[in-house]
Amino acid sequence: MKDNVSRPVPAGRLSRMAHMGGLVTRVASGMLAEGARQLAAGNRPVSKDLLLTPANVRRVAEKLSHLRGAAMKLGQLLSMDAGDLMPPELAELLSTLRAGATPMPMLQLANVLEENLGDGWQDQFEQFGFSPIAAASIGQVHRAISKEGQPLAIKIQYPGVATSIDSDVDNVITLLKISRLLPEGVIADDLVEEAKQQLHAEADYQLEAIHLQEYRKLLADDSRFRVPAFYPQFSSRNLLAMSYEEGVPVEALLEYPQSERNRCAELLLSLLFRELFEFKRVQTDPNFANFMYDPNTSQLVLLDFGATREYRTELVDAYRALFAAGLTQDKEGLLAAATQIGYFNKEITHAQQQAVLQLFELAMEPLRAERYDFGATDLARRLRDQGMQLSLQEGYWHSPPVDALFLHRKLAGMYLLFARLRVSLACRDILSPWLKIS
Repeated sequence: MKDNVSRPVPAGRLSRMAHMGGLVTRVASGMLAEGARQLAAGNRPVSKDLLLTPANVRRVAEKLSHLRGAAMKLGQLLSMDAGDLMPPELAELLSTLRAGATPMPMLQLANVLEENLGDGWQDQFEQFGFSPIAAASIGQVHRAISKEGQPLAIKIQYPGVATSIDSDVDNVITLLKISRLLPEGVIADDLVEEAKQQLHAEADYQLEAIHLQEYRKLLADDSRFRVPAFYPQFSSRNLLAMSYEEGVPVEALLEYPQSERNRCAELLLSLLFRELFEFKRVQTDPNFANFMYDPNTSQLVLLDFGATREYRTELVDAYRALFAAGLTQDKEGLLAAATQIGYFNKEITHAQQQAVLQLFELAMEPLRAERYDFGATDLARRLRDQGMQLSLQEGYWHSPPVDALFLHRKLAGMYLLFARLRVSLACRDILSPWLKIS
C-alpha cells in the first residue's frame, strides 16, 4: 500500500457505499476462489483461512485507508480494543490502519478550504503548506502562517466523512460479521450505536475546539504541559486551527535518559488520573501521535481532543472504589465497584464473575507494585491469555458500558506507551492521592 500517494476521498454517501460494497464482493469472490483451490487439493476449507488470504488482507487495508473516515477509524478502534481476541492475521490487518491515511489531492483540498473559508481564502495567510504534516482517519493537518506571523496547525476534515459515519460503520461491521472471526458478542448492537455517536463527536471540530479550550484552561496552572491555542477565525465544523507547537514524537523519548522517560510517563499517568477524578473529562484516544515532547522546555504537548468524553460523578466514584479495591485486593469491594460500573449482565455465572474479577486484579498489578518496570513485564501476554480463557473457555463476553470501554482503551494505550519507552514507575504513589471516596 502506497501511503505517500494522494488519492481523492470518496465524498458522497452512495459513492462510499459502492466502494465498500465492491470490497465485500471482491473479498467474497476471493474466498470462493481460495475455497475451490483448497477443495481441489483435498483440503477442507476453514472460513477464516479463506478470508485472510494475503490478497484479501491487502484489499481490505487498501480500501479502508482510501475511504478514511469511520471505516478506517473503526478498524483502528477494533485493533486497539479487541486486538487480543482477534486472529493474529486480522489484528495485523487492522493494525496497519494506525499508520495513517493517504492524503487528499491538492484540488480536493483547495475545494474544502474554499467551502469553509470562502473565495480568496489564500489571502488570509502569509503562507500555507499544501503538503500535509500528518494524515489520519478523519482529517489531515497542514502548517500555515497567519498574516500576523503566527505559525498555525490546521486540521482539515476529509469531505463526506461526517455524513457517511453510520453507513461506513454498518458496512465494516457487516464485513467483520460475515468473516465470523470475533467471539460472539464482541460487536454488540448497542456498542455499534455508541461507536457511531463517538465518531460523530470526533468529526465535529467545533466540539473539539470546546474541549481544546477547556483543557488549555484546566492545565493553565501546570507548566509541565502545553496545550495549543485555538484560532476561531480559521476554524469551522470541518476546520480546526491551532497554534503550531514544536516538539518531537513522544516515542523519541526512548533516546533520552531513563530519568526523563520516567518523569514524562509519570506526568502522563498523573494527568490521566487528574482527568478522571478532577476534570471528569478524559481524552480517551491513546494514539501516540496525540502527544509530543519539547526537549527545549521539557514540556509534554497535548495535540488532539476529538475523543474527549465527559464522565458522570457516579461512574467516577465507582472507578475510584474499583482502583481502591484493586490496590488492596479487596474482592468484595472489587465486585461491588465492577457491578456498579456495569461489567456484569444478568446471565453471568459465579465462575464467570470470578474470572472477570481475577482479570481485574491482574490488570491492576502495576498499581500494587512499589515500583513497576514496564519494560521487563509480560503482563500484556498474561492479560491476553486470561482474557482468551474467559471468552472462550468460560464462554463469557460482555461489553462494559461504552464510557468504561473508552477509558480502558486509554489505560491500555498508556501501558503500551510505557512498555515502548521501558519506563519504571511508582504507580501506586501516583494513584493513591485520588483514592479517598468523596
